[in-house]
Amino acid sequence: MFKNYTMNQLVLPLDLEVKLQKNDIAFHIHHLVESIPHEVFEPFLRNEGCPAYHPRMMLKIILCAYTQSVFSGRKIEALLKDSIRMMWLAQGYEPSYRTINRFRVHSDVKELIRQCFVQFRCQLIEEKLIDQEAIFIDGTKIEANANKFTFVWKKSIEKYHHSLIERSNQLYNELLENEIIPEIEREGDEQLSLKELAQLVGKVDNVVAEYDKQIEESSDVPERKALRSERKYPKQVRKQLIDFVLRKQKYQRDFEIFGTRNSYSKTDLDATFMRMKDDYMQNGQLKAGYNVQIATEGQY
Repeated sequence: MFKNYTMNQLVLPLDLEVKLQKNDIAFHIHHLVESIPHEVFEPFLRNEGCPAYHPRMMLKIILCAYTQSVFSGRKIEALLKDSIRMMWLAQGYEPSYRTINRFRVHSDVKELIRQCFVQFRCQLIEEKLIDQEAIFIDGTKIEANANKFTFVWKKSIEKYHHSLIERSNQLYNELLENEIIPEIEREGDEQLSLKELAQLVGKVDNVVAEYDKQIEESSDVPERKALRSERKYPKQVRKQLIDFVLRKQKYQRDFEIFGTRNSYSKTDLDATFMRMKDDYMQNGQLKAGYNVQIATEGQY
């Protein structure tokens, strides 16, 4: 005798929640995400176009997939079709891997993850699973997949930037002494800002344009020759100022990437150059990598 097995007959119950065990990880993820305040999800709200998947649902399925060591967008999409806990969390919706990946890289997801951490820690304290008396920290270095000759050093950029400030101030004073441009309103005396350098480029452009106009209008050969000679210096200055603007933009971007670090890799902006634990050449060579830290208490 066999148990009843019929494929073409509707089987109850339809609620997938009944299929899950009482201590299933899906319930914990569900309660964790539901505890996040509603205001955090407001940046995802859109009034135009097709209604989007609810960010609570998207966050639940992503967190659930991570607990199962599934990180690929395509594999998460596959889980939505054959995992009971994932189907229950998604309530029958099946977002594509593109939708899942777009959600993960959304700028506001960072705040969602922070809120998840806050709520998770609050729940651990309420359940008295952690006592907040001691925390244990450990770390390791992981080599990045970046070329070892793509380093950018903060000290070098600071040196070049300081040289740029001195040269731009000197050039500005020369322009005033030679009466090529009038004095501009400066925000500070120490250095010319990017806006002020762009303003100088505009003023020198006007000077060069005025010389061009005089040369075109003049029919006297010696006079035209003299005007071209006078125009030579402003044209050189304009070229130099444009170079200063581009370099200033580059240095400002470099400082933003550095943050509190002393270096970064051109091919992996998040990687920092450091000495690794495994020094095969025994020469202390610096390599692009990450210093990963983890803090734990009560195995959480």
